[in-house]
Amino acid sequence: MAWELSVATGRVVAITYTLSTNDTVRHVRSELWGDRPFEYLHGAGNIIPGLERALEGRLPGDHFSISIPPAEAYGERDRALQQRVPVDLLGGMDRLQPGMRFMATSEDGAHAETLLLTDVEEDEQMAVLDANHPLAGMTLQFEVSVVAVREATDEERARGRIISDESTDDAQAGAGALNIAPLVAVATQGQGG
Repeated sequence: MAWELSVATGRVVAITYTLSTNDTVRHVRSELWGDRPFEYLHGAGNIIPGLERALEGRLPGDHFSISIPPAEAYGERDRALQQRVPVDLLGGMDRLQPGMRFMATSEDGAHAETLLLTDVEEDEQMAVLDANHPLAGMTLQFEVSVVAVREATDEERARGRIISDESTDDAQAGAGALNIAPLVAVATQGQGG
């Protein structure tokens, strides 16, 4: 039966999990909350490397905990991905609060990135925007349950991701290639979480 397969390259894996950092729960994907399991194509680089390695060889029904250092997750924080911009580009000083998120596009419009406002320098009328992943530099603690494993279709293998009604292209783009200087920004939310 296909559901008795172990996790291996070229197979679609369904998991539920709780992600924590510094003993604070950051994200829960649980059937208890009515969530569908998270599905991904194993071996295609669709999840962080440390978690993918920890899942290798697991079977449906397996439950485990793992602590993943930054180097095997979202990397260390990169100061080169932080940029100071005039507050006028973001709508003015009176509208800005650390935690706000903005969208930036590259000059050619080919890349978009969510930027986090981390600091507002009132005296200099400057804001600091950060393109690092919000979990960069953090050790991640996962509680994981393997729900199901199946063989990927030929099309899924060719695309390097699963194909479903809810699948999205969440593959990490090379944030270092994004030029955030010509900022096209719109506040997407108030305080970020």
